[in-house]
Amino acid sequence: RRGLLRMVSRRRKLLDYLKSKDAERYTALIAKLGLRK
Repeated sequence: RRGLLRMVSRRRKLLDYLKSKDAERYTALIAKLGLRK
C-alpha cells in the first residue's frame, strides 16, 4: 500500500515536471490517459 502511494507521488512529480517543461505534451498525455483535474 505504501509502495503504491510512492508510485503515485513519483508519477505526480513527473507530471508536474513535464507540465513545466512541455505543457503541450503534458496536456496531450492527460487527454490520452483520460485524467481530469
